[in-house]
Amino acid sequence: MKVLLVNGSPRKDSNTALVLEEMVKVFRGEGVETEIINLGTQDVRGCIACMKCRQTGKCVFDDIVNTAADKLKDCDGLVVGTPVYYASANGTVVSFMDRLFYSSPYDKTMKVGAAISVARRGGQTTTFDMMNKYFTISGMPVASGQYWNGVHGAVPGEAEQDDEGMQQARTLARNMAFLMKSIALGKEQYGLPEKEAPQRTNFIR
Repeated sequence: MKVLLVNGSPRKDSNTALVLEEMVKVFRGEGVETEIINLGTQDVRGCIACMKCRQTGKCVFDDIVNTAADKLKDCDGLVVGTPVYYASANGTVVSFMDRLFYSSPYDKTMKVGAAISVARRGGQTTTFDMMNKYFTISGMPVASGQYWNGVHGAVPGEAEQDDEGMQQARTLARNMAFLMKSIALGKEQYGLPEKEAPQRTNFIR
């Protein structure tokens, strides 16, 4: 069982990294393998709607998005950690997620998704809501913690002082591990839910 964690912070030794490492400790204790991808200051451009991925099965821009897509395919869960910029996710994270979810051709049904945001003070819940849309459009169950998944911290290392926030991160990891294990057992006994053929209804026909 494996989880891919994405660190959206461009700062070295950031609070976002600190929070994700707290989750990794829990995952390891639960026997779940982990891998962290650091977006950092990488140049991740936005989707241009060229639709080439429909032909090739990968994004036309061959960068960390395609690397992550290959890794996620074999994972049971995905955690996205992002700092809050203007009550939203880091722009690099948004571009990464748009392209990752649109260009990867495989079914993500029942992979477990989780998001956690880090901010000095506010904007965490809007960022948290924004990240969850990627999971729900893909048939991915969303793991919950004990509150909206957010941690406070401005300067690097400050998140450690947010006892409730760090507890949220640990609780989220435990709940996610339980959900992934439960889904694995369910697949074994019942298989995946039946899928109907997609009905695409536009307002203009």
